[in-house]
Amino acid sequence: MTIDAALRLLAVMVLWAACFPLITIGLDLAPHIAFAAMRAALAGICLIALGILCGRTIPAGCRSWGLIVVVGLGATSMGFLGMFHAAEFVSPGLATVIANVQPIIAAVLAHLLLGERLKATGKIGLAVGLAGIAVIALPSLAADHNQGYSLGIAYVVIAATGVSVGNVAIKRLTGQVDPIMAMGFQLLIGAVPLALLSMVTEDVSLLTWSTEFVLVLVALSVFGSSLAFWLWFEALERVSLNRANAFTFLVPIFGLMIGAAFFGERLKVAQVAGVVLVLAGIVLVQRDAASSRRG
Repeated sequence: MTIDAALRLLAVMVLWAACFPLITIGLDLAPHIAFAAMRAALAGICLIALGILCGRTIPAGCRSWGLIVVVGLGATSMGFLGMFHAAEFVSPGLATVIANVQPIIAAVLAHLLLGERLKATGKIGLAVGLAGIAVIALPSLAADHNQGYSLGIAYVVIAATGVSVGNVAIKRLTGQVDPIMAMGFQLLIGAVPLALLSMVTEDVSLLTWSTEFVLVLVALSVFGSSLAFWLWFEALERVSLNRANAFTFLVPIFGLMIGAAFFGERLKVAQVAGVVLVLAGIVLVQRDAASSRRG
């Protein structure tokens, strides 16, 4: 893996980790699905506007647009729906563990649809990384037994499945379309079902338009969605999906670092052990990918 690709992946993980505290703030100020729809729509508009200003090419062809729709409905509609709604019912710790099953789901899909095959080392790496996430989230796991526990888990599974399907479609799109325009349109497409669902199920008048909410929405849209999806697409143009997906195990680690830096949270011994396991899992997946290329 080149340094450029690794830096892009690390940047994406930092951006995704920074989304969680922002989402928590925003959920107190707006209906959940409406918040998710606005985030996706604004992110899509920003990317498309940037693409037009830069003279980027609009995607063409039924196959490309079909894949863009799959990304939008999977990574954005299902991903955002599950992510924003799960916060009502389960702790961030439990959501993190279940959401990080996504690399495993994606590995199965990549094997079936992309021909990417993990050897024993890579499979062990995914398992070790998942174990590390579980260790990091252990305190929250032990405390999470509220009334909507099962429903919360279902929402996280929906998000993980949607993101996995979307990532496979993004990998299929690489090299065929402009990253900025493709990701902009998929975000707009993904925002439509969310907006319709919000109008049917939520009272949008509860939205609190304040400086705080606008800042959170803009930060989530521009950095947590527009920039993150753009960098993620470009990274997948350079590395395999399985290899890139292993980096998603870093999201909770960066989340812990953000908590320590800005909220005075302290790392516990179990969390440090979890960090070590996550890093070991990523190394194993990268070695597996390197040995597969040499073979």
